[in-house]
Amino acid sequence: MDIKKQMRSVIQWENPREYQLFFKFTESGDELKNASKLILQPGQGCIFTYEGKVEGVFEEEGLYDLETANKPFLTTMRKFMNAFESEHKTGIWFYRKADMVNVRWGTRIPITYNDPVYGFPVKLRAYGNYSIRITKAENFFENILAGQQDYFVDQLQEIFLSRITQPISNYLANAKFSYAEIDSNIELIAAEAKNKSGSVFENLGFQLLDFRIEGNSFDKETNDRINEISDVQAEVHSANIAGVDFAELQKLKAMRDMAKNEGVAGAGMGVFAGMNMGNAMGQPQQQEKAPEPKTDVRSKLKELKELFEDDLISEEEFKTKKQQLLDQM
Repeated sequence: MDIKKQMRSVIQWENPREYQLFFKFTESGDELKNASKLILQPGQGCIFTYEGKVEGVFEEEGLYDLETANKPFLTTMRKFMNAFESEHKTGIWFYRKADMVNVRWGTRIPITYNDPVYGFPVKLRAYGNYSIRITKAENFFENILAGQQDYFVDQLQEIFLSRITQPISNYLANAKFSYAEIDSNIELIAAEAKNKSGSVFENLGFQLLDFRIEGNSFDKETNDRINEISDVQAEVHSANIAGVDFAELQKLKAMRDMAKNEGVAGAGMGVFAGMNMGNAMGQPQQQEKAPEPKTDVRSKLKELKELFEDDLISEEEFKTKKQQLLDQM
């Protein structure tokens, strides 16, 4: 018989581990003697069970007296036939009442929604941190903890992330933020995510103090498709500045590429492509256009030079078109 265990106990939670929400005190066994003392430090709470029922929730720091039916020595002697074991079982669960700050989160699977500008599904990932405080310890203890000896924040994250992805997906779908608008609206998205997440934590017995999005990224397939569209848009813009029809420019590029890949036979195709470009550039205008501003002429000269450097037009074509643009100044 352990005489030390028959004495009155002084119970306290020493050295809590980082991000530990609940801790079951087991140092003195589960037969706490009558008039044992419970000490709560600042930022701690305690749930006391006796014979399988929650008998008290202590939320204020200080010293408490615990009353049970276990009397030192007397109870042990009476339970001789039960191998010195009493049926008056008690349980002490400490919990962290202080704020849990900078808890990390991140989407395990991409949030998928239809981009309102590009018209196809995009996949978005995000990560950040949040802070919480327990408000209904007894509710969480009875419905989630269920007698576990320890409970950490990462276990709470499993529940949180499984519940919050769909509400955020619905919000992004209704908010109609395009690919290029996500970064500029990140604070608005975080605020809305906090509102959506608040009820999730409240149902678990916690208050969500803040919610931050630190970064986001789209999947490779989405980025590749957006880049292809951006390249085409840039080429259309360049063709417009240079005064060249975009469809004709694409044909000329294809013929130039063919000429490079076919050696001597391709040389003839190159000459033919140059002749077509020359004819296109040398055709008289159907109607007289008003003189263009000098700034537009300068931009067209720059684009014309790039077409020449990229071997899309010949030197003769370059000089001819250049002179036409200079005559407009």
